[in-house]
Amino acid sequence: MISIYHNPRCSKSRQALALLEASDVPLNIILYLDTPPSFEDLEGILRKLGITARELLRKTESAYKENNLSDNTKTESELIETMVSYPKLIERPIITNGNKAVIGRPPEIVLEII
Repeated sequence: MISIYHNPRCSKSRQALALLEASDVPLNIILYLDTPPSFEDLEGILRKLGITARELLRKTESAYKENNLSDNTKTESELIETMVSYPKLIERPIITNGNKAVIGRPPEIVLEII
């Protein structure tokens, strides 16, 4: 089953969701701001994406500055923990399908994992 970590207020997330819904695939919509992923879930998502926690951070969010996340000495675990506590820091949308995942920017990239 395909899952989308979705923020309805984000236009890219809405566009990615619309593409998935038009593809008529079974879909699990996770409103990650209401139900943030656990530390373990986020570790798994990062493995599927093949990126580091730092690469998944939204650097324009106020929580980025407030938590001094530009500090390059922060560990992977510290960054993941902060994203769990402040899910707005997680880049969106994230779409997973089995062992694969993509960040839906541009939204059309979601079609690669259907």
